[in-house]
Amino acid sequence: MDRYFGRLLTAVRTRLAAVVGTVALIAAALTGAATGTATAATSGATAGGWSCSGAPVPDGYVITNYSRGGCNGAGAWYQEPVRDGIWTCGGSPIVAGYVITNYNRSGCNGVGGWYHELARDGRWTCAGSPIPPGYVTTGYNRTGCNGIGSWYHQLVRNGIWTCSGSPIPPGYRSINFSAGGCNGIGAWWMVRA
Repeated sequence: MDRYFGRLLTAVRTRLAAVVGTVALIAAALTGAATGTATAATSGATAGGWSCSGAPVPDGYVITNYSRGGCNGAGAWYQEPVRDGIWTCGGSPIVAGYVITNYNRSGCNGVGGWYHELARDGRWTCAGSPIPPGYVTTGYNRTGCNGIGSWYHQLVRNGIWTCSGSPIPPGYRSINFSAGGCNGIGAWWMVRA
């Protein structure tokens, strides 16, 4: 009985960590913390630094480390310029032009870590990742991104099946629906308007 309870508790903790990380990612996007410019990494800014919890994150920077004991026990976050292929902490801004492609529940000293990469055609992203302008979602994997779920991003084009809930870029419209498309969540046939 104790072994069963232990496994159940571990499973609940694992799923809770994934949910907390996803909520932090979505909250960052909804509160405007997920803004900035993809060019910030090439602007010559290379220095990073520690700041106390609650301090603003400069445009083009992400949070890459956490110290619980920093700032006299209030917690401290390490901020540095975004770059392609960088692990960030849960709650870090998502800089424009970047997407989240992997998740590590125990990353960033237990806060949860997200892997940032530049958006490109044909890339799988984690649930909650932004969908850059001009891209649509065309595939879904319930267990992708370490159990959070993942979406396949492609550049929009005439005659492409997109998942339900995918953005409809300007100049396009959806005309036909397939209930079984996109791994069972439904898909729409997108054409030029």
